[in-house]
Amino acid sequence: MISFKQLTYALAAAETLHFKKAAEKCNISQSALSTALTQLEELLGLQIFERDNKKVLVTPIGREVLSRAQGIVLEVNALSSLSESLKEPLSFPLSIGVIPTIAPYLLPKMFPLLHQQYPDAELKIVEEQSHVLVEKVKKGELDTAILALPYPHDGLLSLEFWQEDFYWVTLKDDKNSGLKEVTSDELTQSNLMLLKEGHCLKDHILDACKLSEDAARHGFGATSLNTLIQMVMGRLGTTLIPEMAMGQLITQNKALTAVHLNEPGPHRRIAFLIRPNFTRLQSVDALKKLCGDALVGS
Repeated sequence: MISFKQLTYALAAAETLHFKKAAEKCNISQSALSTALTQLEELLGLQIFERDNKKVLVTPIGREVLSRAQGIVLEVNALSSLSESLKEPLSFPLSIGVIPTIAPYLLPKMFPLLHQQYPDAELKIVEEQSHVLVEKVKKGELDTAILALPYPHDGLLSLEFWQEDFYWVTLKDDKNSGLKEVTSDELTQSNLMLLKEGHCLKDHILDACKLSEDAARHGFGATSLNTLIQMVMGRLGTTLIPEMAMGQLITQNKALTAVHLNEPGPHRRIAFLIRPNFTRLQSVDALKKLCGDALVGS
């Protein structure tokens, strides 16, 4: 079986036309190099070099062999380079799923750090509900996904990077707007509006508050937190939002106020989901750190 080392030694001998110099170039003994080249010629059934005590020459057929050997060595080196590049975080495009109650509030904070630290990174973002993203990761249609836990993800690994609580949002002229904390019992008297079925944020809120489905059924069926905020502004009721959305949804609306939910937390945990044998863990680890830094600094 022809070995990569034999081809490398042959190319060194052709370059130097001197076995001793070739051996030094390859960091082996001259006898080891000579033996390897003899074995290579025997395996091929032809003579690559003419040898005597004073010089080394490449035979005509040897030039053809060495030309092909050069191509093989280049390809193998290219594979090694590819392997090394895969070890560098975010050196290859990465597809990421993000749920709608995270994407608008995390990504604008994370992207500046990404461009600063990994200017050549290429991310493909897919915004979908949790059940869709879990299946896409399992099938290999996505490399990873950012979800809020708890959420069923059997067969996948979770890498948590953030924990947060919920805040009750109401108008500043609401009789309870001056509260420093709000309890689940108080929420039941506030015409609470949540996202429609299929959004895990609704389930997380109901679970954190220990509320039934009926407690948040008012016939609205909002599909985004922005819509819920507009409904609050329209005096249709109140809602709950995650901490990461506070800056966008509350700070810019002076008529609103937000009160911390006084129930055991964290109310939701944010994590990357990956397949157990995913080969680009370093890229996900890099993104996990960027996302954590972005949320801490916001």
